[in-house]
Amino acid sequence: MPGPLHMIQVTRLNGATFHLNALYIEKIEAMPDTKITLTTGTTYVVLDPLETVNARITEFYKSVQLLSNPHLRGEKDEE
Repeated sequence: MPGPLHMIQVTRLNGATFHLNALYIEKIEAMPDTKITLTTGTTYVVLDPLETVNARITEFYKSVQLLSNPHLRGEKDEE
């Protein structure tokens, strides 16, 4: 069952899944487990590979059209 629209699903080291507010993610590191740090300073270590978490965040941003602006995507002006 999908979580709330502003959340992404991740898996704790014990195998339990939970939903994390994607808007508060500040950084993600591979250590080799994936460590997610929120803007609040809270950190989570999850089983999901860094690439998977990044893909989920990107899909979330697309779904709320955060990546619809070419400047946010890093594209240059089209002239």
